Amino acid sequence: MAPVKFGVGQSVRRKEDDPLIRGKGRYTDDHSPGLELHALMVRSPHAHAKFRIDAAKARNMPGVAAILTYDDVRDLGVLPCLFELPDTKFKVPPYLILADGVVRHVGDAVAFVVAETVEQARDAVEALKIDWQPLPPVVGVKNATQKNAPQVWPDQPGNVLFDVSIGDKKVVDAAFAKAHAVAEISVVNPRVVINYIEPRAVVAEYDANRDHLTLTLGSQGSHRVRDIICQNVLKIPTGKMRVICPDVGGGFGTKLFPYREYALAALAARKLRKSVKWVSERAEHFLGDAQGRDNVTTARMALAEDGKFLAMDVDLMADMGAYLSTFGPYIPYGGATMLTGLYDIQAFHCRVRTIFTNTVPVDAYRGAGRPEAAYVLERLVDAAARKLGMSPDAVRRKNFIPPRALPYKTATAKIYDSGDFAAHMKRAQEIAEWKEFPKRARAAKKQGLVRGIGLGCYVEVCGTMGEETAQVQLDANGDVTVLIGTQSSGQGHLTAYAQIIADQFGISSDRVHMIQGDTDKVATGLGTGGSASIPTGGVSVQRATRKLGDSLKAIAAEALETGVADLEISEGMVRVAGTDRAISFADLAKRPGVDPSKLSGSDTFTSADGTFPNGTHIAEVEIDPATGHIRVVGYVIVDDFGVTLNPLMLAGQVHGGTMQGIGQALMEQAVYDPADGQLVTGTFMDYALPRAADGPSIQFSTHNVPCKTNPLGVKGAGEAGAVGSCPAVVNAIIDGLWREYKIGHIDMPATPERVWMAIAEQQKRHRL
Repeated sequence: MAPVKFGVGQSVRRKEDDPLIRGKGRYTDDHSPGLELHALMVRSPHAHAKFRIDAAKARNMPGVAAILTYDDVRDLGVLPCLFELPDTKFKVPPYLILADGVVRHVGDAVAFVVAETVEQARDAVEALKIDWQPLPPVVGVKNATQKNAPQVWPDQPGNVLFDVSIGDKKVVDAAFAKAHAVAEISVVNPRVVINYIEPRAVVAEYDANRDHLTLTLGSQGSHRVRDIICQNVLKIPTGKMRVICPDVGGGFGTKLFPYREYALAALAARKLRKSVKWVSERAEHFLGDAQGRDNVTTARMALAEDGKFLAMDVDLMADMGAYLSTFGPYIPYGGATMLTGLYDIQAFHCRVRTIFTNTVPVDAYRGAGRPEAAYVLERLVDAAARKLGMSPDAVRRKNFIPPRALPYKTATAKIYDSGDFAAHMKRAQEIAEWKEFPKRARAAKKQGLVRGIGLGCYVEVCGTMGEETAQVQLDANGDVTVLIGTQSSGQGHLTAYAQIIADQFGISSDRVHMIQGDTDKVATGLGTGGSASIPTGGVSVQRATRKLGDSLKAIAAEALETGVADLEISEGMVRVAGTDRAISFADLAKRPGVDPSKLSGSDTFTSADGTFPNGTHIAEVEIDPATGHIRVVGYVIVDDFGVTLNPLMLAGQVHGGTMQGIGQALMEQAVYDPADGQLVTGTFMDYALPRAADGPSIQFSTHNVPCKTNPLGVKGAGEAGAVGSCPAVVNAIIDGLWREYKIGHIDMPATPERVWMAIAEQQKRHRL
C-alpha cells in the first residue's frame, strides 16, 4: 500500500504555524475579559529574612482593590510535592501561597497587590512598609552540608531532605577491590534558568451566580493545574473551576506545575467579584519560576584490563532550592536510575542526597534528570578511556549492551526492549568523518587553534506520565476533531495527531482539528511532559480513530446495504472495496437516525515502563587558546526513535533540544552570591542564552529500531537533543585540551574565561 500523503512518516508542515507567524496567535496576555483588575506580586529582596508588613497606607491608595498578605491566605492549603520515595519517609516543608513572616529565597512571595491599573499596583507596592530582618543564607549544596551551615528549615538537620541509596554497595565495593584501574570524576551540572518565549500569566474570572472560577493561563497541563489549585490549595470541588490554556509559548517542563499566582488570582477574583489579571515580566521570571539542573556529582568506574566496566559508584548531591516544587525531588532520583546508560554495567550503586538552599526551587527541565545522568556517565566513560589509553569510541564499543542481549534489564531495573547502540555510533562516526579528524586537528593547529572531537552516547526514558485518553469524533461537515488532555507548547501535536488519523482515514491535515487545554471540554488529561505525548497520547489517538472507523463502517454498511467486512475507508469516504459505491464522512454525519455516540471513538493508553530512545551525538569544536573562545564547527546526531512520525518536526525537536544543551555546555549558569544569596545573573545582561550564531549546522539522521513495547513503535523524541548534547560538547573540549595541555577536566559552562584560565594555569605549572 502506498504511503498516505499526510500520514505517518511524511514531512507534513505544521498546520499550527500559519496563524502564529501571521500574528494571529492567542496567548494568555491577549485575553482581556474587560474591566479586569491588574495584579503584581511583591517579592523578597533578601535570600533569608524575617519580615513584617504594614499595608495600611497602600490599601487606601487610589485604584487599589486589595492587598493580600499571609493573613488573607492562612486558610489556604500549600503547593504540594507529588513525589514519594518507596520505603523512605521525608518531611515536606510547607510551600505556602504567601510567606508567613520568613522568606527563604530572593523572589519569595510576600504579598499580592490588586489595582485598577498596573501603574496603580506599582505605586501601592512601593508604598508597602516592610520591616526586614536579614538572616544568614546558604547557597550551594557543598556549603549547605557543611557543619554549622545556616539552616533553610529548622527541622531539616543539615539541610538534607533525604539521603538514600540505589543499588548494592557491597557488590560494587567488591568489584572495585578487584579492579585493574579506577576512573573518577567530580562534575558540576550548573543551575539554569528555563527561558521560554512567553512568560507566565493568568487571568482569573469569577461567576458569582454559579460560584465558579475560570482561569486562563499558559500551562503544559490544564487538568493538573485545576486539580492541585482546587483540591490542595483552595479546597473546593474541581467542578467549581475551569482552566483554559490558549496558545502556549514554550514550556520545557517548567510550565507543568501550578504556581502561587494562579491561586492568588483566583482568590482575589472571588473576593472582589471581578476579573484579575497577572502577567510576569522577564526579570520576575528569573526570581519566581522553577529553575533546572544544579547537581554536584562524584562518579567512579571500576575497570578491567581489557577495558570492560566492572562496576560504577556515584555520589549525587542535588539542590532543591528553598521549597519542594511539584516533582523536584524526583528529578535527581529518577535520573540516577538511568546512570548506567547504554552500557553493560552489572554492579551499580548511587547515593542520592537532596539538599535545601536559599534559592529558587528546582524542578523538571527538558529531560528532567536524564541529561544530568548522561552527562556524568559520558564524562566518566571518556575519563576511563584516558585512564586505560583507549580511544573513546573503542571503550564504548567494548561495553555497549549488544542487540542479542535485548531485552536487557539494567542494574536499576529498567528494561531496554530494542536498539543497536554500536550501530548508531558507527553511523555517526561515518557522517562526522571521525577517522579524518587528526588531519583537521593538524590544520587547525597551523592556524594557532586547538580542535577537539567528542562523543555523547545516551539513552533516556520517556512516556511514563501515566494514562492518557483521546476522543476522536466526526464533525457535521465530515471533518474530524480530536479531544485530548496533552498540551502543545510548540511541539506540533495537532499535526502529529492529524497524521495518525490520516493513516487510517486518508484525509488531509486541514480536515483534522484539535481541542486541548480546556477542562470543561476535555474530560481528563495528564498534560505534556517527559516526551509522552506521542508515545502515550499518539497511541490513544490511533486506537480511538480505529474505534471511530469501525463505528462508521457499521453505519455505512446499513446505508450501502452491504457487510462491514466488505468496506474500507479512504479519502474521507467509506466505500465498498473494489467498487465505486461509497458514502462520504459528511453524509454519514448527517444520516438520519444515527446515534450521536456512534460518531465518536474513545480509547486510553498507558505505558508504565516507558520507552527508551537512544542515540549518538558527535561534536567537533575549535578552541582559540589566546582567548579561550570555543566555536562548535561540526555536529552530527544519529538517533534511534523507534519510528519517525514526521521527519520535519522531528528534526526541529532535536535541533531545539541540542541548542539548549549547547547553551548549557558553553554559557548558561544561574549564579547566586554565596554571601547574601542574591541572584547575580538575574537578567539577560548577565545570563547568556545561545543565539543562532552559537550553534553549528547540525547533521541529523536516524537509525531506528522499532520499540517493541509501544503499539506505534515510537520511543519519544522531545527531550533527546538536550540529553546527548552536553556531554558531546564538553568531551570535545576536553579532547582538545587534553591533547595539547593535558587538561582533563573543565566544568560547564565552559566559558572563554574558564578555558583561558585552565590553559594559563597549566602552562604556569609547566614553567615552574
